Amino acid sequence: MNMPSTSGPRASAPSSAAAEEPRWLTAEEQGVWRSYIDATTLLEDYLDRQLQRDAGMPHVYYGLLARLADAPRRRLRMTELAMFAKITRSRLSHAVARLEKNGWVRREDCPDDKRGQFAVLTDAGIEVLKQTAPGHVEAVRQAIFDRLTPEQQEALGEIMRIVAEGLQPSEAGADLPWLR
Repeated sequence: MNMPSTSGPRASAPSSAAAEEPRWLTAEEQGVWRSYIDATTLLEDYLDRQLQRDAGMPHVYYGLLARLADAPRRRLRMTELAMFAKITRSRLSHAVARLEKNGWVRREDCPDDKRGQFAVLTDAGIEVLKQTAPGHVEAVRQAIFDRLTPEQQEALGEIMRIVAEGLQPSEAGADLPWLR
């Protein structure tokens, strides 16, 4: 199936006085966009394969364990964990169920909110992180940091912060994954 390019129409489209012409990407912008898509897709696959090989878990599960390890008392409300992971509550619930099955996480009811739950990192979860972290950090280092100069690393960090901030609207009712 031929998908339309983000750089502009392939054929002349009928004009409409009411329709505003899209702001098509320039050839340079299209090149940057495609490089970004290629890099992020390949990076996520690379990290998933490393973590599946070393720990039998996908990258998103490792991220959940790492967030819990950094949290006070190794616990977060499920809604907070979904927000940190940038995933839907349904996907988080499925992931936590798998992590519970492995004994790496347990759920606890919130004493002050009958519907709320905490995800809590277990001692077994800490152990799997300790065993997996060295290989994971080496994979991240090889994939990104060893390829970039310190100046490029700084620029990449700044660019990604700007993009992330722009995609997290602050208004109530925003359509963000963790609110679905």
